[in-house]
Amino acid sequence: MNDYIFFMHDDAPKEPPRRDDEWADYFTKLRAAGAFAGGSAIGGGVCASKSSVPNEITRQISGYIRVRAESLNAARALVVGNPVYEAGGTVEIRELPRTG
Repeated sequence: MNDYIFFMHDDAPKEPPRRDDEWADYFTKLRAAGAFAGGSAIGGGVCASKSSVPNEITRQISGYIRVRAESLNAARALVVGNPVYEAGGTVEIRELPRTG
């Protein structure tokens, strides 16, 4: 099983649903599949750099979800039902490196 992270972008052409029950339904689906491994909305912040003037934060990312899946294609299939994705927005999928 591999770990993946979904970054939800704030770029949906229509407003993603803000109703908690739509997110709850999606998280229930992920849990039932044994795929859910955490996540959160993301608020404001700052970038820090020791050697230069830091860039601005990436404002297009509004949240993340960590999932477990057999492959990138299996992780991609888990995006179906995500309220941001269903509203026409972008969900970026990244594989997390294995440690140890």
